[in-house]
Amino acid sequence: MGPLTLAVDSKSSSMASCGNFHPSNGKVQNLHLERNSFFASVSTREDKPFDFLRILFEGVIAGGTAGVIVETALYPIDTIKTRIQAAQGGGKIIWKGLYSGLAGNLAGVLPASAMFVGVYEPTKQKLLKILPENLSAVAHLTAGAIGGLAASLIRVPTEVVKQRMQTRQFASAPDAVRLIVSREGFKGLYAGYGSFLLRDLPFDAIQFCIYEQLRIGYMLAAKRDLNDPENAIIGAFAGALTGAITTPLDVIKTRLMVQGSANQYKGIFDCVQTIVREEGPPALLKGIGPRVLWIGIGGSIFFGVLESTKRFVAQRRPDHDQFADSSKQD
Repeated sequence: MGPLTLAVDSKSSSMASCGNFHPSNGKVQNLHLERNSFFASVSTREDKPFDFLRILFEGVIAGGTAGVIVETALYPIDTIKTRIQAAQGGGKIIWKGLYSGLAGNLAGVLPASAMFVGVYEPTKQKLLKILPENLSAVAHLTAGAIGGLAASLIRVPTEVVKQRMQTRQFASAPDAVRLIVSREGFKGLYAGYGSFLLRDLPFDAIQFCIYEQLRIGYMLAAKRDLNDPENAIIGAFAGALTGAITTPLDVIKTRLMVQGSANQYKGIFDCVQTIVREEGPPALLKGIGPRVLWIGIGGSIFFGVLESTKRFVAQRRPDHDQFADSSKQD
C-alpha cells in the first residue's frame, strides 16, 4: 500500500465523499482519501479562469507588504548572523549599529519581495492546473525556484550593500553603491551571485514547498480554511527547517559577498576548501542559531502577513461578492 494522501477533487464523484471542503474558500466539495499518491494535492481545474494580471497584482501587494514587515522586525538578528559568519578565526563580533543599512535594504526588499510573490503565485497556480494533482509539490518547488530567480536580480545588489554595511565597511547605502561600483565595477554589486543562487533557489523552493504541502494537509484534515496564527505556525516551521538545512550555503554566500576587492576566495569551491582548511568544517555552520531563529520568526511573520494580505486584497476585488455568492450555490 502506498502512503495515504488527502486530495480535493471537484470533478470526480466516483470515490467516497468525506465532506465538501475547498481550501481556497473554506468550503467543502468532495473531500477524498487517495492512495498511491505521495503528496497532498488540490484540484484547481474547475476554478475560475486563470487571470494572470490579477494574480500578479495581488501577489506583488502581498509579497511587498510581508517582505518589508519581516525585514524591519528582524534586521538586528540578520546583522548579528552576518557578523558571526564574516568573522574569521576568533574575531570579535561588534554589537553596535545592528540596524545599519536598514533603509537602503528596504528599498531593495520591497520590490524583491513583491517580484518574488508576484512571479510565484501565477506560476504556482498555472502549474497546479497543468500538472497531475498528486504532483502539487513539484508545482510548489518549481514556482519557488522561478520566483527566486526573478527576484535575485534585485535581491543580490541589495544583499551585497546590506552585508557590507552590516560589517561596517560603509556608512550609508548610497556611499556603498558608489564606492563598490568605483572600486569593483558594476559587477561588484553582484558579488557572490552564483553562491546566492546556490543558496536561495533551493531555499525558496524547499521553504515554499514545505509550507504549501503542510498547509494543504492541515486544511484537508481540519476541513476548513486556516486562520492567521495557524498559517504563521506552519510558516515558522517551514522557515526554521529550511534555514538550518541551507546554513552552509549561507556562510559561503556571506564570505563571497563581503570579501570586496580583496578576492580572498576565487569562487564557491575555493571558498569551501579555504574555510574547511583554515577554520574546520564546523565553520560552515557559523550563525546557524541566529539564522534559524531569524528565518523561523521571519517565516511566521511573512506567511501570516502574506495570507492575511492576500485575503484582504481578494475581498476587495470587484468580483469578490459575485464569486462568493456563486460558491454558496455550488
